[in-house]
Amino acid sequence: MDLSMSMVARETSQGLGPAFGLNGLPRPAPPKTTKKPKKAVLFFEVEILDAKTREKLCFLDKVEPQATIAEIKNLFTKSHPQWYPARQSLRLDPKGKSLKDEDVLQKLPVGTTATLYFRDLGAQISWVTVFLTEYAGPLFIYLLFYFRVPFIYGHKYDFTSSRHTVVHLACICHSFHYIKRLLETLFVHRFSHGTMPLRNIFKAFLSASSSAYGAQQVKLALAIFVICQLGNFSIHMALRDLRPAGSKTRKIPYPTKNPFTWLFLLVSCPNYTYEVGSWIGFAIMTQCLPVALFSLVGFTQMTIWAKGKHRSYLKEFRDYPPLRMPIIPFLL
Repeated sequence: MDLSMSMVARETSQGLGPAFGLNGLPRPAPPKTTKKPKKAVLFFEVEILDAKTREKLCFLDKVEPQATIAEIKNLFTKSHPQWYPARQSLRLDPKGKSLKDEDVLQKLPVGTTATLYFRDLGAQISWVTVFLTEYAGPLFIYLLFYFRVPFIYGHKYDFTSSRHTVVHLACICHSFHYIKRLLETLFVHRFSHGTMPLRNIFKAFLSASSSAYGAQQVKLALAIFVICQLGNFSIHMALRDLRPAGSKTRKIPYPTKNPFTWLFLLVSCPNYTYEVGSWIGFAIMTQCLPVALFSLVGFTQMTIWAKGKHRSYLKEFRDYPPLRMPIIPFLL
């Protein structure tokens, strides 16, 4: 029997338990382990008011501070199924800007009881459908005139073919442009926004279709057209590679090994530069006034878009290349 066992036996024989030492005095009590209190989770309360009438539409209790605006929209939809998330615009001020889906509740300038204002964006349609409609429209309308379907020309010209080679060349170029855009929509483009208001599709359709009338005659500018089409496609591919599938990541676009992307050195939106070049080439090829007017209108609209994108780049990226212009190198 070793020493420790003999000491225990001695204590037991003297009627002393393990709480007493050898001298008969009580042993000191072991220190108590204090449990750390669990940190209370601070929940938010979110009330959603109509931006126009200030009527309370929904009150959300115990919303986690890490909740995003997208998650709040989903919670709002449960009480108002007619307003699915894509229709909702939530903002901090009735007349302010819409909050982004990725905005986090606790990072917004609100207290634990947050008030958000709701606006109905109307019925939504996916951007894929928008672009398919926008590009299929002018393709279809142009072909109606090219094949001279009845009720457009006189009866003696119904379904007749033009004897001018440039008419067929123009049809090939026009069709190639819009078929390329349809294929890009299906297999290349990645959209940062999933939907747009349904009412806007009619504006897009009319805007894109206005070029389909009258583009029937005369000279050749095929080289400009083909080069700009290849350049436009190359830029779309480069922009696609900047954004992983399913994400909203934004990066500064830079030229790649493809020479058509080198225009990024000088402009922020070379896809619009190439697009305008295509329509200028097509206007020269056809020598048609409606096409020339459409090219001018298209250039004006694309310049507005390019300037907006350029301002967005400058605001978002501090190291954005200073030499770039929105759409035309060194000029605009």
